[in-house]
Amino acid sequence: MQSLRTAAIAAVIALPTPVWATPTTPSSAPALRPATAADILKAVRAPGARAVLVNVWATWCIPCREELPDLLRLRHDYAARGLRVILVSGDFSSDAEQAAGFLGQLGVDFPTYLKQGTDMEFIDAFDRKWSGALPATFIYDAAGHQKGVIHGIATYAQLEEHVRDVLNSK
Repeated sequence: MQSLRTAAIAAVIALPTPVWATPTTPSSAPALRPATAADILKAVRAPGARAVLVNVWATWCIPCREELPDLLRLRHDYAARGLRVILVSGDFSSDAEQAAGFLGQLGVDFPTYLKQGTDMEFIDAFDRKWSGALPATFIYDAAGHQKGVIHGIATYAQLEEHVRDVLNSK
């Protein structure tokens, strides 16, 4: 007998691929830019966004891989309202090509990052209460102030609620 989780995954696989997640060829996979926590936070504070969502993920993290399509759909749905999504791979440098290929298969066509530096420096720069478990999502306002944190996998509705709160705040 098939478990509910297996049935749900099979149902998702059977769905048509949305336009925003059309797979790309490996040659069009995004380059992962090596970045420290300070580099990522600088990108968070860069002008032009009303809300910024930073997601730290890894190819070996199954919940991360399950969550990424929802993050990309959220980006598609809210980019015009001022949402910037920043993806940060927690993979090892030796796995950067695999991570970029996975993002390419999802249709990611925007700059993405590969975590550099020590784990504790990276973790503490984002949230001292964060254990470092993946996935982890951090939501910021236009000024770069952290407005929300989600430790673990999040649904589209949870992500959307956090983003709407920031976009609707003055």
